Amino acid sequence: MQTKFKKSYRFAVRTSVYITLYTTLLMGVFFYYFTELKWFALLWYAICVFCFTFVIIQFSVERFIYKRVKKIYDDLTLLESANMSNGPITTNMQTLTEEIDKFARDKKLEIETLKVREEYRREFLGNVSHELKTPLFTVQGYVLTLLDGGINDVNIREKYLERASKGIERLGYIINDLDMITKLEVGDLSLNIEVFDIVELAKHTFEMFEMKANKKKITFTFDRDYSEPIMVRADKERIQQVLANLIVNSIKYGRLKGTTEISIENLIKNKVIVRVTDNGEGISKIHMPRLFERFYRVDKSGSRKEGGSGLGLSIVKHIIEAHRERIYVESEFGVGSEFSFTLEKVQ
Repeated sequence: MQTKFKKSYRFAVRTSVYITLYTTLLMGVFFYYFTELKWFALLWYAICVFCFTFVIIQFSVERFIYKRVKKIYDDLTLLESANMSNGPITTNMQTLTEEIDKFARDKKLEIETLKVREEYRREFLGNVSHELKTPLFTVQGYVLTLLDGGINDVNIREKYLERASKGIERLGYIINDLDMITKLEVGDLSLNIEVFDIVELAKHTFEMFEMKANKKKITFTFDRDYSEPIMVRADKERIQQVLANLIVNSIKYGRLKGTTEISIENLIKNKVIVRVTDNGEGISKIHMPRLFERFYRVDKSGSRKEGGSGLGLSIVKHIIEAHRERIYVESEFGVGSEFSFTLEKVQ
């Protein structure tokens, strides 16, 4: 790449030329009328003047610019700009302008990112507070009622203790899920990778929630008859948790007498994609970008009535990403939803 002539040099050359021409012209007139020196003496004079003025001007300009530019670099170093502080100091105004512009853009992006994170932090703390407060106050209300005399009534005692137990159980779900998602995010949760039959695991997961689905008359089905096993390599327990969360969601938001279907297809040579499809409520497009956020709920009132920690989809996403796989979602409001994720296939 051709190196550009520094603007400070161009300034020094141009100024030196002007001074040289002016003084040489004066000296030429002087030599012409008062001396008998030859023209080459005048040429040497011009060269000497040019060199002298160029050196003086260039040195002064470089020193003048360097002092001010160094102050800019020092100020930027205080702002922890790694690119600016580690690089050599340039006195080229164009290069300096480009670096300052890049620094400003980077800082603007950093500030915007911090604002988004701060907003997310406030929202997250508010959600945690709300999720913990609801069952906690419920349990507290039942206990206080029992202490105020309700414990003497056998029917009230059993009913309220049972409800308090459910509240404590929900608190346990939330705390366990928070603990798990924290470990997943910091990479502290180790995966027990093994080879297993994903078809068998899906059938077993269906059986776990068969009674829950029967309450809404939801039918569990596969897209076809899987007569042969499909072996995958992953953490069996965590993948079952993924399937369980997706199936529970399909029941929670599924329509009466609806269906929940699982399909397993070859994606590429060493990958399969597992799909969990329902014909329930579906999800509006406005909710899709935030669907996997912690405590984010599409239907805030309805989903809380159904229970749960509000962390299910976030845990699903982190488990799949911990396997270095991808999760996808397609949904149309009023039609249904399809969640799918990839797994490594064992030949």
